[in-house]
Order: sequence, then C-alpha cells, then structure tokens
Amino acid sequence: MTVMNVRRLIPTAAVAGAVALGLTALSACSSSDAAEGGSDGRLNVVASFYPMQFLAEEIGGSHVSVTTLTKPGTEPHDLELSPRQTGSLSEADYILFLKGVQPAVDDAVAQAGVEDTVDAAELTTLEKHGSEVGHDHGHEEGEDHGHEDEEAGLDPHIWLDPVKYAEVAEGVGKSLEKADPDHAADYRKNTDALVTELNALNTAYETGLKSTATKTFITTHSAFGYLAERYGLTQEGIAGIDPEAEPSPARIDEIHSVAEKSGATTVFFETLASDKTAKTLAKDLGLRTGVLDPLEGITDKSAGADYTEVMKSNLTALQKALGAK
Repeated sequence: MTVMNVRRLIPTAAVAGAVALGLTALSACSSSDAAEGGSDGRLNVVASFYPMQFLAEEIGGSHVSVTTLTKPGTEPHDLELSPRQTGSLSEADYILFLKGVQPAVDDAVAQAGVEDTVDAAELTTLEKHGSEVGHDHGHEEGEDHGHEDEEAGLDPHIWLDPVKYAEVAEGVGKSLEKADPDHAADYRKNTDALVTELNALNTAYETGLKSTATKTFITTHSAFGYLAERYGLTQEGIAGIDPEAEPSPARIDEIHSVAEKSGATTVFFETLASDKTAKTLAKDLGLRTGVLDPLEGITDKSAGADYTEVMKSNLTALQKALGAK
C-alpha cells in the first residue's frame, strides 16, 4: 500500500487469515469499468476489489458477469473512481463491496441506489485490531490516527481469516439466491463448495502453525490481526497503518527488543508496496525479509494465480519465518 492518510483504513493490527479455493478461471473481469453485462442473461455483478470479486465469481459461476472497480495492481485504499465508473454503478444488478476499505467506493455505492447491494462487513462480526491493549502487542499510541471512517477502530480485513471469509461467503450465497431465484440451487451448491475449501484452508493453517519456534512475526503492513488472533500468533507492525512510512527511532528500538525476546526471524513486506523499509530494518536487526500478501489484488508478482494459491504461499512463508516443527 502506498502513502496516504485515508488510504489505509486498516487499524494497526489489521487482519489476516485468508483463504480460498481454486479459482477456476478469472472471467475477463478485471475491467475497471463498472458493469456492461446483462445482455446475455447473466446477472450483472460489480465487485469493489479482489476479495469481493473472488467471492462473486466462485459463487456466481456461469450465471454472473463480474466486473471489479479496482484494477489489478492498484492499491485498493487509494482508489478513485471516474465519473463513468460512478455513473455505471447504477446499472448493476448486484453490487458486492466491503465498507470501510475504500471511501470512494462507499460513497459511490450509496449514490447508486441498487436494490441488491451487499456490504460484506455486515455478514460477519468485525473486531478492533488497533492500539488497544491485548490486540496491539506493543504498537505506539496514536498510530490509528487519521481514520475518520474507522467506526470505533473496527478492522475490515476479514478476508484474511478463512473462518470469517466463509461466513461472508454464506451470506453472499444467500443474497445471490434472493437476487436471482431461478439459479438458487447452483448458488447454494457453489457456496457449499467454496465453504468446504475455506474450511480446508483453515485446517491447513491450524495444523501448519500449531507447533512453531516463535509465535511473533514482524510486518510493514499491519493487515494480519484476524489471522494472528485465529492461529494464536502475535503481529508486530513496524509503523502502523502505512507500510511505506518511516518507523520512528523509538519504534525501531521496540522492534529490536521484540525480535530478541520473541525469536522473530523475518520482516514481512507486501507486493503492492515498496520493500525499502522492510529491507532497511531487517538489515539493521540482522533479520531476513519475506513476503506476506494481504491479498488485496492479484498481479504477476503475486505468489499464486488466485486467492487459494496465495493464501497457501502465505502459510508457507509463515511456517518458515516462525520455525514450524
């Protein structure tokens, strides 16, 4: 993610635990224009960014035509919509978004007035992963400043927790059944298949991270709060919300101390942001660097072609960094 106040509505310890199953084929749905389908009889679905696109494609299958508002490689939190995109939203049959991640999308969706509009944040329970004691594990006070839309600091990164993502999948399936009753049986079948995949991913994480030399990982992007909580890990964010921000000298000292006490071995960065901070800090502390992908978009730099593959790569990276036995 890049620099910018509003950009990252991620409370400091943001989330994680992601998941998913084999994406058969990404329908040519990466167009950033809102929706053009519908003439072929398929439900015209607009998804806000990749985690929502994945759900719509997997559950909708052949009965939907999915377009996404966020082009591959675009930092989702920074997204600005063109007048054309905003205007064409009202032509969608169904909109799937996640409130609190992309302010521009939240505003446009509210204006579109599409009856079948689904906010994934309402399909599961959001939690705080900010500077509160017990969740933040040592983040500096005030790191969550600048987030007007945080609504009590609730963390929107639910897609990184396979269990929460499965809850969202169930809700999306039911909403598609309601929006397109003629194909309800297929939506139900596809939802069940996806939930089964997510449950298998959860089991893989539980098993793979059960016995490790350390439970602490260091990351430039504090997006893995849900994942850490789900699997008994501790996330240490370098500079809080912005992965490209320079950490304060005091925070670097804290990270150094944490790394020594916890036996942390790796500083993680992500694919959509610069690795400069991670590499500098890792060099100073004598640690390795690695990639932990918050799965906000799939590009040719991603360690996998779809959600499931990247989540499995994340698990492998965590197992290596934590010293899984």
